[in-house]
Amino acid sequence: MTGRYEADPATLKDLLAPLGDVQALETLGGGTFATAVRATFADGSRSVVKMVAADTGRMSTYEKGILGTEARIFGMLADSGVPVPRVQLTDFTRTRLAADVVVTEHLPGAAWNDLSLGDDEQRTLRRELGAVMTAAHRVTAPHFGYPAPESGLSGDTWREAFGLMVSAALADADRWGVPLPDDGVRAALAAHAACLDEVIAPAVVHADLWPGNVFVDETELRIVGIIDTERTVWADPLLDLVGAEQFSAAPPDEDIVAGDTAAGGVLADLLSTEGGQARLHLCRMYYAILLVTEVTIRGYEGDFAVWYETTARANLDSALERLGC
Repeated sequence: MTGRYEADPATLKDLLAPLGDVQALETLGGGTFATAVRATFADGSRSVVKMVAADTGRMSTYEKGILGTEARIFGMLADSGVPVPRVQLTDFTRTRLAADVVVTEHLPGAAWNDLSLGDDEQRTLRRELGAVMTAAHRVTAPHFGYPAPESGLSGDTWREAFGLMVSAALADADRWGVPLPDDGVRAALAAHAACLDEVIAPAVVHADLWPGNVFVDETELRIVGIIDTERTVWADPLLDLVGAEQFSAAPPDEDIVAGDTAAGGVLADLLSTEGGQARLHLCRMYYAILLVTEVTIRGYEGDFAVWYETTARANLDSALERLGC
């Protein structure tokens, strides 16, 4: 898969030596992009080592410099109220490993999507997730677009940055031979460009807050960890609603929006306007393009790949229809 990297255990232990004497290394499952390894030290403490291969040949444009973004966003959110892990070590030299490396503290709890919870419990967590979004959106970002300079996808305005993001996504699809309704996408962007100017300040948008990236204390039923900040965009807050429900074409989850509102967030206000609704569908259009294209780039196979691409294409068609294109 794209970005995955198998490190030599001895070299990895040497890299981790400043943190302690490594007693065990365990590759963690669940990721489709990077490789994650749990390191256990002699004193019983644990860390998570995340590695992305240096070879960018099978990456989307927005993924260039992606692990540097993860470390940077963890730092930005450290005192925000968003429960992100502390960064313990980074290595972007690619001298000992042919990969970028970020090491963080090991979070408590369990991944939300691994838990068997009732409807009321799920609603409680979705409301708390809305509050987590609010906390992140209050953090000041320096510009719009992707943080990593390597991507080249940033701008002084959301219109400029989003236009670059969409163009890059279409170019990636063309490079990999993935057919898309390019004319419809460009027409939608042109027809609704003015509403992008309504976004006057960039928010820190995680853009990937599905339950697999959320850690929960099952006993207290509260969110205790947020991971995988590498796809963060400094953007319109509405993009977080799309990232949390990546394969949905339905209205945004009411509980997430309610949780954001209760925490003083602006998502409900944005969704109540014509421009906000248009931007929601533009964000869904963009996200669907990424999902459709990555099936080919990452080499997904079997029934999963068929479902993934079919659903994403249906969502793309739905977004374009709602945008009048």
